[in-house]
Amino acid sequence: MALPGTVKQQNTYDAIVIGSGISGGWAAKELSEKGLKTLVLERGRDVKHGDYPTAMMESWEFEGRTKISNDRLATQEKQNRTGYTTHPASAHWFVNDVENPYSEEKRFDWMRGYHVGGRSLLWGRQSYRLSDLDFEANAKEGIATDWPIRYRDLAPWYDYAERFAGISGQKENLPQLPDGQFLPPMEMNCLEKALRKRIADRFSGRVMTIGRAANLTQPHNGRGSCQSRNRCIRGCPYGAYFSSNAATLPAAYATGNLTLRPFSIVNQLIYDKDSGRATGVRVIDAETNEVIEFYARVIFCCASAVASTFILLNSVSERFPHGLGNDSGELGHNLMDHHFKVGATGMSDEFGDRYYRGNRPNGIYIPRFRNVSKESMRKDYVRGFGYQGSASRVDWTRGIKELNYFGSRLKADLIAPGPWRFGIGAWGECLPYHENRLSLNKSLRDKWGQPTVTFNCDWKANELAMRKDMKAAAVEMLEASGLKEVTPFDDVSAPGLCIHEMGTARMGRDPKTSVLNQWNQVHAVPNVFVTDGACMTSSACVNPSLTYMALTARACDHAVSEMKKKNL
Repeated sequence: MALPGTVKQQNTYDAIVIGSGISGGWAAKELSEKGLKTLVLERGRDVKHGDYPTAMMESWEFEGRTKISNDRLATQEKQNRTGYTTHPASAHWFVNDVENPYSEEKRFDWMRGYHVGGRSLLWGRQSYRLSDLDFEANAKEGIATDWPIRYRDLAPWYDYAERFAGISGQKENLPQLPDGQFLPPMEMNCLEKALRKRIADRFSGRVMTIGRAANLTQPHNGRGSCQSRNRCIRGCPYGAYFSSNAATLPAAYATGNLTLRPFSIVNQLIYDKDSGRATGVRVIDAETNEVIEFYARVIFCCASAVASTFILLNSVSERFPHGLGNDSGELGHNLMDHHFKVGATGMSDEFGDRYYRGNRPNGIYIPRFRNVSKESMRKDYVRGFGYQGSASRVDWTRGIKELNYFGSRLKADLIAPGPWRFGIGAWGECLPYHENRLSLNKSLRDKWGQPTVTFNCDWKANELAMRKDMKAAAVEMLEASGLKEVTPFDDVSAPGLCIHEMGTARMGRDPKTSVLNQWNQVHAVPNVFVTDGACMTSSACVNPSLTYMALTARACDHAVSEMKKKNL
């Protein structure tokens, strides 16, 4: 409902940020620090740093140990598709599927957390830069549309984001995986160190490095270092990994310019045809169902790829009958995720006298080595993949499966660690296909009466051909490195399960084929910015969150500059 003058003035800010996850937290920090009175709207409950109820609990303290009740599970059937999100230690972070339904023409596993911090509390923390190999691929291969930026445009913002967030890692001088501003790397264990050398000796162009992770290896910006508990998904009371709650939102609050409103479901943007600008947002209060409007000069959509695109699609007007900024018809299309769950494992009888300390919340990484040079080109697919994995010793639970012996042998098995095991799984790039899409479903409504999302997305020939090589190359490296009992796996999963949704409001040079320009502005509505996964023009094969951070910081800098010039 429209507000009277006094109330409208109270509900007016310099900037509105939709969402408080990785992108939203960065937008809140950057805009607040640049002097803008900033309103962050979060559809879920408030979570202050440290408000992590299961962070310090042990497994025996959970009722049901590793399983939630059937009643709870009935409300999270889709959230349970990962196999880990509905563990009692983390189920409270994930949405109620009954209240927040969606539909699938083709299966899509949409994992969501509606609370302050969003998935910044839940992410895997792997932090890699895209390279010009990624930014130039669409143009060189004639696929989809060209990125409107190149690595040089984003490199200083990667630097900026890494210095604040704290990314541990090791420099490797690889053009396909640019080095960053790293904290000291985590240490590989003995078998990983041995395999790193063997892979380098046996395969030209293949490097095994420690993962580049947003886990602090030393105190940084007032946050404590990682305690190697590997309970990150519960929330970290030490602030030892990057999250909005521990890092960007406290920085924004410190300016005195931030207002955060939880339980605020942004339903649509308000468009003014005379000015050609969005004047604000229409919000449903999640607790009272009251509809409220808030106003600002600039609006940042950071609700996640799917949620931001939902808001744009739902923002219809005479000027934009098919969604705000959708002149190209590309809004909702080009949905991407990474395909994974393919690789190999193997056993080693070495290092029987060696073990490791703690539960390192990070693994090894083998950067892309396919289609990066003339020697590595493939004829059966384009783009490439990287591997994540780790080595560990099989633990005492191996004895549970063998109940046909007793006495000293059983006792030894229950006390002594088993042999070393090493496994790697590949993360592969998905191409941006116009037909992979999401759309609004006005027949199925959520708890608040809103339309919901329908997905139609699947893997196609390029991804399926790539998977064959992802598996074969994993076996090849493990066998060549001397591992035994090498066993390949390929557990094909639906898009969405990797939780790297991208595309649907892509950046581009031409308003006829894209939604956003080189500054993440909606082409036709330049005071609306989209800096979450929706903006991605291609997916690369690396985890995307660091790129969202850099793009958001860059877009905020541009927005404030344009505001000062009176262009926004």
